[in-house]
Amino acid sequence: MLEKLKAQVCQANLDLVAKGLVIETWGNVSGVDRARDLVVIKPSGVSYDRMKPRHMVVVSLKSGKVVEGNLKPSSDTATHLVLYRAFKKIGGIVHTHSLYATAWAQACRNLRAYGTTQADYWYGDVACTRKLTPAEIRNDYEANTSPTSFVTTKSLSNSRP
Repeated sequence: MLEKLKAQVCQANLDLVAKGLVIETWGNVSGVDRARDLVVIKPSGVSYDRMKPRHMVVVSLKSGKVVEGNLKPSSDTATHLVLYRAFKKIGGIVHTHSLYATAWAQACRNLRAYGTTQADYWYGDVACTRKLTPAEIRNDYEANTSPTSFVTTKSLSNSRP
């Protein structure tokens, strides 16, 4: 099932390592098949050096339940599902914990638009999200970390279609 998408998602995950964008197993890529309402995502905790397309996990976009695969899907699956449901035009998600992006986010400061390279992809500053409340951390943490929990219509209108 979804062998081509599994191969693409697996390769994209391996590319994260090759490009130095992840540490340990912290980060992942997923892809969605909108016609079937299925998501392919990296399994949780599997070492990149032995990861193969057959290890990818297929989950239902609607329920989040595993449809195919005998490994546990990424702990970030709930966040990916929230994003796929909210933004119907996206076909894949890349999630990393890059050192610089993580440090910047933990500073709780917006990323100012300083150059044309950023302006080619985003109009205006990239907003930093608010901190999660203790209740959001305790209850459904992964889904609550999704940017859709924080993004406003105004900030979405700054992005290119």
